[in-house]
Amino acid sequence: MTPTLNLVGAGHVGKVLGRLLAASGACVVQDVLTRSPASARAAVDFIDAGRACAGIEELRPTDIWLLAVNDDQIAPMAAALAQAHEVKGAVVFHCSGAKASSELQALADKGALVASVHPIRSFADPDTVARDFAGTFCGIEGEAQALALLAPAFETIGARLVTIDGAAKTVYHAAAVFASNYLTTVLDAALRAYQAAGVPEPIARELARPLASETMANVFRLGPAAALSGPVARGDHATVARQQQALLDWDEPTGRLYEALVPLTADLARRKHAAS
Repeated sequence: MTPTLNLVGAGHVGKVLGRLLAASGACVVQDVLTRSPASARAAVDFIDAGRACAGIEELRPTDIWLLAVNDDQIAPMAAALAQAHEVKGAVVFHCSGAKASSELQALADKGALVASVHPIRSFADPDTVARDFAGTFCGIEGEAQALALLAPAFETIGARLVTIDGAAKTVYHAAAVFASNYLTTVLDAALRAYQAAGVPEPIARELARPLASETMANVFRLGPAAALSGPVARGDHATVARQQQALLDWDEPTGRLYEALVPLTADLARRKHAAS
């Protein structure tokens, strides 16, 4: 029997997963509950399956529950669902990258099998993600019985599953912040420093592009230690000290960022030399 699925919350992530799981035949989308009946109907239209519900009491028993709500609403919604429905033996999961399946403890206490599945990509354009989801990495953690049901369903829609440590879920999510958000911040510092040296902003981007692109390619081809170059890697401490002071004199927050990166870069340099 194909398992049934109820969606509680159907923003971009919820409705994309609902559409994919329904279209692939991995699940039968049954009921959809969102903040309003209108948004629930819109989600049902996008998914092309399921029934829009106006309240938690309208949701029918199901094999799988997806709580696709904001991170700060996962635990409260889990508590409300545990109070309103019989969930013993059902699989309940959420898709947060920052919160672990332990956020569903209220449901686990009622006998539900809990997990989390975090698709590692942007869902800004739901239609595009739904079309191109195959190959998307998903970080998974939770109870083995829950994952035994969820893993084949997600593999059916083309997900590449990576098991993570639920106790380190916040560190796992911070990794994405380093790889994306803070990388942007560091590149912005580089562009501003070029401009401080008199380079126009459009030219600064062109100057930084090959350095950043080649470094990124080397990191993913060779690994960070082998890809590292520059004054810290060479042990040129005098140059590092001059640069740090010059940045502090120009813009103290940028100087402090440079300063904070020196010890970590020095450790990476030690790994580089130890491997050579």
